Amino acid sequence: MKSDGMIRLISALFLFAFIVLTAPVFAAETLPLQKMIDEAEKGDVITPPPGIYKGPIFIDKPITLDGLGKVTIDAGGEGSVIVLETDGATIRNMTLLNSGDQHNDIDSGVQVRGNNNVIKDNVIDDCLFGVDLQQSNNNIVRRNKIGSKKFHLGVRGDAVRLWYSTRNRITDNVIHGSRDFVVWYSANNEIKNNHISGGRYGLHFMYAKYNLVEGNTIEGNSVGVFLMYSDDVVISNNRIVRALGATGMGIGMKESSNVDIVDNEILYAATGIYLDVSPFQPDTTNRIYRNTIAFNNIGVMFLNDWTGNEIKDNRFENNISQVSVAAFASAKRNLWDANYWDDYEGFDRDQDNVGDFPYDVRVFADRIWMDIPHAAYFKGSPVLTTLDFLERLAPFTEPILMLRDAKPKMSSAFSTTPTKDPRREELRGVGEDFDPFGLKERLKNRN
Repeated sequence: MKSDGMIRLISALFLFAFIVLTAPVFAAETLPLQKMIDEAEKGDVITPPPGIYKGPIFIDKPITLDGLGKVTIDAGGEGSVIVLETDGATIRNMTLLNSGDQHNDIDSGVQVRGNNNVIKDNVIDDCLFGVDLQQSNNNIVRRNKIGSKKFHLGVRGDAVRLWYSTRNRITDNVIHGSRDFVVWYSANNEIKNNHISGGRYGLHFMYAKYNLVEGNTIEGNSVGVFLMYSDDVVISNNRIVRALGATGMGIGMKESSNVDIVDNEILYAATGIYLDVSPFQPDTTNRIYRNTIAFNNIGVMFLNDWTGNEIKDNRFENNISQVSVAAFASAKRNLWDANYWDDYEGFDRDQDNVGDFPYDVRVFADRIWMDIPHAAYFKGSPVLTTLDFLERLAPFTEPILMLRDAKPKMSSAFSTTPTKDPRREELRGVGEDFDPFGLKERLKNRN
């Protein structure tokens, strides 16, 4: 009996020790973080003693909150970890954990409701949304590590969310496992040098004009970058890799005009570039220059027979299909010029790096899965391969001309050297009054 009692006592002691050691150790309640903030003056720098502090935290004055890499704020699963309702504040070197899980409340690591704030060098983890900016301008979000809650992908929150926000700079962040990075109704923002992985949409723009996307690595997402009704966007020098799945795509556009897609690498995607009624505005073009489009199922995919795209000096290599149209139609009404095609079968007898005859793509057996998309499952099978060979050998009908590049390059080196795009300077300051749904007027009337 004594031995049974001793065993129970030892077990209880081990259980107690486990609970004590694994429970979060909060900093002394004699000086809670919210009280430090409330007692601070404008412009103060607050460096709390190392420890774990309870959130949510509310900041309504321009102060600097610096954790020096030793301070954690845990919201306890309720609300946002930090709500920032001021201009000119800085949050840096903090670890922000355990927001609530309510999408209606946009429970976040940091909710920003102000201008000219800086959120940098923080770790934001187990937070439904990462950094949420609503009607907030001229903010900087830099060098943060951001992850969402471990929910099913579709019900996680967004790593960064811009809503009616302009002239913000989102740079050098590492984002993994969040749902999307969204830019909605927001103009003239810079999104540069971020690493975005393990999500659904790497970047998703909706009614968002005049934005710059440059130097990002976007890998292992369902979609790399998608523009919906978003004009005058520059997508430059990004590396977009492994956008896989049945609907995976590197860069997609729906009814978006005057877009520059230049100097990107788009690799290992189901579809490299997808174009849905783009450009949409009359008398506009989309410029697709100097991209490497390689190792994709389809290099460039059009929803239908559309026009207005200039596809120049790109490198098409090792794609199963270089170009396709979802309907049985052609893409020849776009400008195809001086691209490198690894399946070009011509010669260059005058050694000018231009093929002696045009690069033509004609549709033979491919029309089967263009007309019946489910038949694409058998693409590459012996049956379709044989049928395609017979069609090319002795066509039963006149094959449709998919595209013609009159001056195909013989070398995969780009013909033009990337230079600073003058449109990036033109777009600075443009769109500051961008208000597609008249929100500013409605808010003014409400006040």
